Amino acid sequence: MGLQRSTERSDHIINAVAVDRTLYRLRNLVERCFNKLKNARRVATRYDKSAESFLAFIDITSIRLWLRYLST
Repeated sequence: MGLQRSTERSDHIINAVAVDRTLYRLRNLVERCFNKLKNARRVATRYDKSAESFLAFIDITSIRLWLRYLST
C-alpha cells in the first residue's frame, strides 16, 4: 500500500485570499523603508530626548537613504 493520488478536485480545495498586488507592493516598500531607518542605531534606540530632535534625525536618515538611492 503506497500513497494514492486523488483525482477528485474536491480533495484539493484551497481557500485563496484575494490580494491586491499594488497595495501589497506599497506595503512592502514602506516596511522595507522602516527597516532601513532602524539600521541607524540612533533611530532604533531613540537616544534623543525630545520628539523634535528625534524627528529631525529621522529626516536626516531619510535624506541619506534617498541620496544613496539616487546614486545607484
